[in-house]
Amino acid sequence: MKYPKEYLDEIKTRLKVSTVVSKSVALKKRGKEYVGLSPFKNEKTPSFTVNDEKEFYHCFATSEHGNIFDFVMKIQNLKFGEAVKHLAQLAGMQPYIFSKQDEEREKKWREYLSIYDQYVNFYHNELLKNEAYFNARDYLKKRSLSKSEVKKFKIGYIEKNPNFFEKLKNEFSEQTLVESGLFYLDEKKKTYVERFRGRLIFPINNISGQPIALGGRIIENLDYLAKYINSPETIFFKKGSNLYNLDLARKLSNKLDHIFLVEGYMDVVGLSKNGIENVVANLGTSLTDKQILTLNQFFDDIIICFDGDESGYKAALRAAENSIKELKPEKQISFLFLPDKEDPDSYVNKNGKNYFVEFTKQSKLSIHQFIFSHYKKQTENNPSSMAIFEKKLRAIANSIKDDFIKKYVLEYFLEKIAELTPHSNQNKNKYYVKKTKSLDTTKKYFNESKSISGFELKEFSLLYLVLNNLSLLQANIHLIEDIKFFTEINRQILNTIVQKLKSEEQITVDDLNLDKQLLDKINKFAPIKHILKNKPNNENQVIELLDDISKDLFNYDLEFRIQELESKFSKDMSETTFNELKELKNERKIN
Repeated sequence: MKYPKEYLDEIKTRLKVSTVVSKSVALKKRGKEYVGLSPFKNEKTPSFTVNDEKEFYHCFATSEHGNIFDFVMKIQNLKFGEAVKHLAQLAGMQPYIFSKQDEEREKKWREYLSIYDQYVNFYHNELLKNEAYFNARDYLKKRSLSKSEVKKFKIGYIEKNPNFFEKLKNEFSEQTLVESGLFYLDEKKKTYVERFRGRLIFPINNISGQPIALGGRIIENLDYLAKYINSPETIFFKKGSNLYNLDLARKLSNKLDHIFLVEGYMDVVGLSKNGIENVVANLGTSLTDKQILTLNQFFDDIIICFDGDESGYKAALRAAENSIKELKPEKQISFLFLPDKEDPDSYVNKNGKNYFVEFTKQSKLSIHQFIFSHYKKQTENNPSSMAIFEKKLRAIANSIKDDFIKKYVLEYFLEKIAELTPHSNQNKNKYYVKKTKSLDTTKKYFNESKSISGFELKEFSLLYLVLNNLSLLQANIHLIEDIKFFTEINRQILNTIVQKLKSEEQITVDDLNLDKQLLDKINKFAPIKHILKNKPNNENQVIELLDDISKDLFNYDLEFRIQELESKFSKDMSETTFNELKELKNERKIN
């Protein structure tokens, strides 16, 4: 039995050729194409090319040529049906089973597409040609939209008393027409009503470019009507699984690595008109996991830009908390906040493309920065409020699915919280009376030290050595000036010390003006102090210990970078990532 063309097209649309091929071949970008060594022949000079725009691969050495199905069949020695199943799974699609239900669904799908195709074409042409629609055309002119944008997005207009239902019922059953979501039955008048009457319509296309739903906007100021409405959900349209303009924007993913996500149809059209075409809109609902995963298939950086008012801010916050779960090491999610009472459409029309692009570069916030900033503003400077603040941020970090991102986001949150309360325990030891250490205090020390990471203990040891040997280090500053720390506060301390030592003035610990609480923590938890205990102060020994600790910290950093690249390589399988990973692993062997 044959697979439906639409099903195969959906797979091809969801998967770039380079994504499929890079699972087997190390590819390098060259202009609009990718090149690599032929998987069909042993060679030293690359003769194998992949073109995502034209959706094919070609091998000049063997003349092998084809699409993603051909490639998988050839490389994995699969039959066509097996290749389809494999690629459907890779594309996140359900397998096609060829049951009676599938055949019936396929028939309904063809009818559904035909209804929408006829409906969209008819009202689009009416808007362009029907003289009676002058009010809709005037509205578009006021919004600075030309015939070019109307044609590109196939915008239409439905009059207040349309009768297209009568035309369609000659070809389709009343039940099928109602199931499309374009019509509903007026129980009182016992007549079928067009849902989008009196509105401009914006076709919502699937990823292949076929209309499957509509968005509608009134052109009159009528308080009793919603400004925007969308098609209701149907068996073929789920709001949380689709994005407006994705069918056009995805084609830019070969040239651009970022995509703007906005709230409204007019925002998409307005940005596109001004030359920013890498833009999509969600469909009047909160941003979903499925929408984020779909965008991640094509773009590395999602820039969420909602309206610059209170409702836009709240929508952005909901989007941040929903989408941070899907954050990946090789992907970014950012937020761009416009001035109050501005939306992307109005802002780009006032300022133009170049200003908007520059504003984005200067003003966008990473997702974790935005979340921290928001909840910090809600927090009061008291223990209860700070505890709630930290608990909320820990819960958000723990919702992240990727373990590497989870670790670093949590670390970012906790370091930023620590910066807010640097003096909270400054007077802790003011009335301290030295006592013989009891079992309870030993337990407390053990529990406190358990919460400190291995690399942080190494940092404490290095700082302990430096603080107790300032004169020695002033003469050998090269030993510490290039050491990389992981913890922000420790990094700041080391930078402060290095800058003071470079002044060439003789300094003491008091001259450094370091926070007493931090000094106490270093002195308390630095493991190196136990090695130095009861040993004479030997400069050579100090230098050797410094060298050992700096090597350990370098190796910690090496391991983190290797883990990140391994995670990235498992996703992109690129030659560049592989070579970087190989270099780091060779470096690990040397060290």
